[in-house]
Amino acid sequence: MKVKTYVLAGTVVLLYISAASKDVKSEGVFPGDLAPGIESLRNGRDFSFRNHSNRYTLLNFWATYDAESRARNIRLSNEVSKMSSDKIALCSVSMDESPFVFSETIRIDKLDEATQFHEAEGKNSKLYHRYNLKKGFSNFLINEKGVIVAKNITPDELAKVGLKE
Repeated sequence: MKVKTYVLAGTVVLLYISAASKDVKSEGVFPGDLAPGIESLRNGRDFSFRNHSNRYTLLNFWATYDAESRARNIRLSNEVSKMSSDKIALCSVSMDESPFVFSETIRIDKLDEATQFHEAEGKNSKLYHRYNLKKGFSNFLINEKGVIVAKNITPDELAKVGLKE
């Protein structure tokens, strides 16, 4: 009788742990995953996607040597600028190793410096590997809880999300 009680109690505990763990998200780069944190992009600041303002973050990776990602960065920046800053923020990260190339590109493309960040280690950075960018530059729409809700969203798709003022 005692063995049955222990087995039953053990089963209940395992079921409880299993059910509770489904709410815990793991870090990754796919919709439904927690977005990996970003450390020290500019001025030693860490960047957290978790906030209490119900605001989305569009995290976009690009480089000048990748024409498609550069053009997408311009289009996404323009689209986000039409939206309410209370609803979405842009964090656009250049993987160019040269600070001069980065700053000149920002100037030429007429982008808002407050939304553009530079990862000087480029392909050698932890960030490049944490976001699995070796298969191409990506962007991630992240909710206020730090969960990725969309990956590789286009400017047209972003406009349809309903974040306009």
